[in-house]
Amino acid sequence: MSFNTSISGLNAAQKDLAVTGNNIANAKSTGFKKSRGEFGDIYAVSAFGNIKTATGQGVLTQAVTQQFTQGNLDFTDNALDLAITGEGFFAFQPSRDSSETIFSRAGAMGVDKDGWLVNSAGQFLKAYPVDERSGTLLGNSIDIAGPVQLPLGAGEPSATTEVDVRFNLPSDAEVITAPFDYEDATTYNAASSIQVFDSLGNSHVLTSYYVKNDLNDWTVYYTLRTNTGDVIEVPDTSALVFDANGNLDTVAPDPLTFTINAADLGTGAADLEITMGIDERSTQYNQPFSMVDQSQDGRAPGQLTGLAVGEDGLVRATYSNGEFRYLGKIALADFRNPQGLKQIGNNSWVETIDSGPPISGEAGVNTFGMIQGGALEASNVDITEELVNLIIAQRNFQANARAIETNKALSDTITNIR
Repeated sequence: MSFNTSISGLNAAQKDLAVTGNNIANAKSTGFKKSRGEFGDIYAVSAFGNIKTATGQGVLTQAVTQQFTQGNLDFTDNALDLAITGEGFFAFQPSRDSSETIFSRAGAMGVDKDGWLVNSAGQFLKAYPVDERSGTLLGNSIDIAGPVQLPLGAGEPSATTEVDVRFNLPSDAEVITAPFDYEDATTYNAASSIQVFDSLGNSHVLTSYYVKNDLNDWTVYYTLRTNTGDVIEVPDTSALVFDANGNLDTVAPDPLTFTINAADLGTGAADLEITMGIDERSTQYNQPFSMVDQSQDGRAPGQLTGLAVGEDGLVRATYSNGEFRYLGKIALADFRNPQGLKQIGNNSWVETIDSGPPISGEAGVNTFGMIQGGALEASNVDITEELVNLIIAQRNFQANARAIETNKALSDTITNIR
């Protein structure tokens, strides 16, 4: 019986060595969670046995449990790398058409040849659907989460619909009586231009010409120079009246809206309808003409320039024309008993009966942690601690081997009795 007891001790020490060795081997594995061997003693006493004299029959391995403590963050140069600071797991699916979900804390991400976000094992990162313009979440169940794909096309152009300007006109400007002619600079006091866009993203130049008619009385004329070089005169004008303090008193019409026919643009785009907004804070002071501020809401086509993931898990693509689009919100999951998860390699797990079903969540909501872009969660293995455990396991193995040696010596002594 004593041989079996010592052999169980050898097995337990060997299991402890294996667990410790595996922890040390994965000290640099991203998202790895260290394991701990848990052991219990063996007592077998019959119904009428005397528990006061029972000596026990060795040790058994009760479980090897993973410790889901937070690992340190290692910041990287890859903006697609992701780490969770707090509770939760990333969700992946093995293939585009798979309904299986795999869970991991390893967030080393990249893009495959088709533009899908994948981890180093080629698994597809799952995200909740969102409104691509506002980022509003459309559902937060793991069942409806799906892979994230970078847009393959260019950013969509947008036609200019509004132009807003704010300026100062010189109060000492000369009154002009000659008929306005945009080709004759003596028929206007000042001019300013802004780039606008049609529905196809073609750029044109809208120019405003300021003509002083009388004291505190101005007229603004407009032309549009198309990208083919043709100049279109806008038949409508803006009338400005300032008060004695140089503040803008009235604008007529307010606002001015005019339309440039598609045929005149010559680009194949739709009619260009622009609303001119003149800021009520515009002034007429005894200073040179200056354009304080001007803006327009159109955009040219754009190319994808970047992809970023916020702390809340929102994935946003940005384009060279200033446009952006939300692609999804990183799906997170947690379990009532994470130690019941089944390990499948590559620092990944799948649910089991012991772990319970996944609990869907969002970064920063309830008990779920935040997402850190451009970082990876390092292994939570403490090398110093593991080396100490290694020494202890080795000592236990040697002690049990010595017990077997002693038992053999006793057995030999009895065998040699004559």
